[in-house]
Amino acid sequence: MPPTFREDPYGAYNFLVIIDGVSSDGTAVKAGCSEVSGLEAEVTPIEYRNGNDDITHRKNPGLVKYMNITLKRGMTGDPAFWNWIRTAMKGQVLRAQGSIIMHDENHQPVLRWNFTRGWPCKYTGPGYNAANSETAIETLEIAHEGLSMDGQA
Repeated sequence: MPPTFREDPYGAYNFLVIIDGVSSDGTAVKAGCSEVSGLEAEVTPIEYRNGNDDITHRKNPGLVKYMNITLKRGMTGDPAFWNWIRTAMKGQVLRAQGSIIMHDENHQPVLRWNFTRGWPCKYTGPGYNAANSETAIETLEIAHEGLSMDGQA
């Protein structure tokens, strides 16, 4: 579907994360995260110079690199993220595909970022401090091998 174009940009606060097949019963995990970062792709330039060229270099496209996706969410007692990385720590990496779905002001999906062959490479549990009243936040970092964007999720 083609994306919906509009004059005003969407807010960055209304989104949902879905990771397929990583829960204990094999279903998708839906997470309301407080923060998602790392939706980045880079084509690394390769510099090359022919022997008869002047002092300038040619730049050719090289390997495509995808940055790790970082998810942060409040602790809810759902152990899905922890169980996923615990499986990886035992040497049984479970690769999954997932999506970060952006919603509009009416909570309707408008854009979807999809990652492929993702696996958890880092988990950070919450920090505790009895002197404040902050929410306990867990962090999951996902290494992956592909990123795409679809309009109108």
